Amino acid sequence: MPVIIVSEPENPIRLVNLAKRVITLGSGPGCDIVVRGLAELEANLAETPTGWVIHPYSRKPVLEVEGKRLKKEQSLRNGALLQYRDARLLFALEASHAVEEGKAPAADAPETDRFFEQMRQFTAVLAGQFTVDELLEHLLDGLIELCRADRGFLLLRENDGYRIKGARNLGREAVDNPQALLSDSIVRSVLEKGEPLLVSDALGDNRFASARSVIDLQLNSVLAVPLLISGEALGVIYLGNNRVRDHFDGEKLAAASVFAGQAALLLTNLLALRDLREELAEKRLGQIIGSAQGIAEVFRKIERVARVDVDVLVTGETGTGKELVAREVHRLSDRPGRFVTINCGAIPESLIESELFGHVRGAFTGAVKDRPGAFQSAHKGTLFLDEIGELAPHLQVKLLRALQERTVTKVGSDIPEEVDVRIVAATHRDLEADVAEGRFREDLLYRLNVIPLEVPPLRERDDDILLLARYFLNRYREELRSPVTGFSKEALASVRAHAWPGNIRELENRIKRALVLCEGLEIGPGDLGLLEADEPILTLQDAKDRFQAEYIDRILELNGGNRTKTATDLGVDPRTIYRHLAKKRGVDEDDMLDDEAEADRV
Repeated sequence: MPVIIVSEPENPIRLVNLAKRVITLGSGPGCDIVVRGLAELEANLAETPTGWVIHPYSRKPVLEVEGKRLKKEQSLRNGALLQYRDARLLFALEASHAVEEGKAPAADAPETDRFFEQMRQFTAVLAGQFTVDELLEHLLDGLIELCRADRGFLLLRENDGYRIKGARNLGREAVDNPQALLSDSIVRSVLEKGEPLLVSDALGDNRFASARSVIDLQLNSVLAVPLLISGEALGVIYLGNNRVRDHFDGEKLAAASVFAGQAALLLTNLLALRDLREELAEKRLGQIIGSAQGIAEVFRKIERVARVDVDVLVTGETGTGKELVAREVHRLSDRPGRFVTINCGAIPESLIESELFGHVRGAFTGAVKDRPGAFQSAHKGTLFLDEIGELAPHLQVKLLRALQERTVTKVGSDIPEEVDVRIVAATHRDLEADVAEGRFREDLLYRLNVIPLEVPPLRERDDDILLLARYFLNRYREELRSPVTGFSKEALASVRAHAWPGNIRELENRIKRALVLCEGLEIGPGDLGLLEADEPILTLQDAKDRFQAEYIDRILELNGGNRTKTATDLGVDPRTIYRHLAKKRGVDEDDMLDDEAEADRV
């Protein structure tokens, strides 16, 4: 009998037999399968002559099937994974794909509670902080104990084949020479079909009896389930028992399938994070990430000038990471002092002199004690002057004097103080144009611009955009407690196509927002606030017209094509519906009405 195995955080894993031809799914108490967070009636599962299908009912579907949002009726294959946030529902056609006729256990079988309690405990273990290797050991040890297998293997797809990532036995020990103890034919069958497989007697099974590995190993019971991500088999969990035939049954297959569904997501995240870390190790300098030609040139300049005690001017658009460049110049320098930041555009003109040079007690109202400025705080270190182009002309004079004389005088004092400070300034403005127009002093520009460093905009760093997107996703996913596992293909295409006028800062903010708002396991273009990559920009009126047409079609479909009921539901004159259909069919509205009248007479 087909089943749905439901796994939700903080709830026992449960098995639902699909004993009726139509099964309702939603959050309503009257549903056959109740999952918190879904619409009251989210979808139904129905048995058809060609197999089981799932049909959405919610106007705003959030359920995902095989990693894709359920927007229209979809066939369910054996092993299909339905997901909403942390809730996972595994569809299994036991009778036709996994278990011999009559061997599917009843839902109230005595061992069911023991199996599912062990799965619940194992799920809690998987939620801990483990390395990839530790996770694989926990996975295999738990499954071997649960299914009372002699040994278990975890294999990951690699090019046209697979590689063994873990091999354990019932004694929680590593297995020697694992390649010689499993059937290559069975593994490849599960990888190719992406469906779980239960073989009661491998030597007596026509599908595998002639396989050399089955004959050599004298295999009896084998249970193999795929690690599925977005409908593709990432790998296989393989359990074997060479002593007893019919050792594995449908209940153990269902249990292993749930383990595989949860472990696939966790394993994918860990492997992706490990790959990202390895990639970042080769493509970063401190906190600056990238490998595109423009940013690679910035890396080279930073490493060359950091230990040379000269001033640096960093230029680039807003949001490109100019402060990170300044911090790396300081980090790689030999200067033992602090890195101090002043934003020249964010501090009121009346206060910035005090912020730069300090003040003495009584220098102005509110100056109740002596206070050092940024120059004094950065002594023997680096002073980062962000948005230097916003500095008022009279303060440009005082800054130039401080740089030339290497002394500063506090506001309200006439005693100069010596300072040893390296200046790294930054601006998004064209300072040479400002000099030509009299807004910036030419001599100050020459003083600051000893070494120029230009940070390229994100739109010129094609190779880095997706790398940065993945970095921010992994950086904020845990902080925001988001269940998101990655980006959809459409989202990645839209990220590449976007112009990113706000550069890296915009990318970071959009991903943080998407992690909060995303209702599925994959971020889509809409979660990022971006258009589909191939979606044209419409006028507001065209966008309204498109939405209206699509919405009328949707309600017509819900009403079985009944135009009058659709007009009533939408609160419009029936002629509006006829006008819509006439336009869609490319005919005149009056001709369509005449045709309808003639059809009614017939």
